[in-house]
Amino acid sequence: MSDRATELDRLDLKILKLLQEDGRIANLKLADAVGLSPTAVLARVQRLTRDNYILGYEARLNPLKLGAGMLVFVEVLLDRTTPNVFDEFKAAVQVHAAIMECHMVAGGFDYLLKTRSADMNDYRQFAGSVLWQLPGVRETRTYAVMEEVKNSTHLHLI
Repeated sequence: MSDRATELDRLDLKILKLLQEDGRIANLKLADAVGLSPTAVLARVQRLTRDNYILGYEARLNPLKLGAGMLVFVEVLLDRTTPNVFDEFKAAVQVHAAIMECHMVAGGFDYLLKTRSADMNDYRQFAGSVLWQLPGVRETRTYAVMEEVKNSTHLHLI
């Protein structure tokens, strides 16, 4: 863990772990689980939020039921690796909801995208009208996911 994480004590880590497992846990139940008063737990959660250990809360939705069952990863190679090309590319991916994640990576390509579509036809339309039109894109490699073996946003804490 980073130096910043060493500022957290055992109870902070336990609170984070429990909130990560159930972000809707009642403060009273959280307090009982960590052995503190509800007031003390609430103060800790507020501090953890203020210090950006907790970035927010959201519902985890079922993409299959919501017309986004096709998961595709895309390697993107840019035609030039200059600051303005990077900036233009990063700004452009922000406005497309089908692009769920975008990561600059080291290695044989520049960015790795995680996208969601309804099906292959939907993805092909997205690729032609959005993906290949992004600023600076020279080449892409597409990896359609056949089976999601593990999908988690949980960090290993304790």
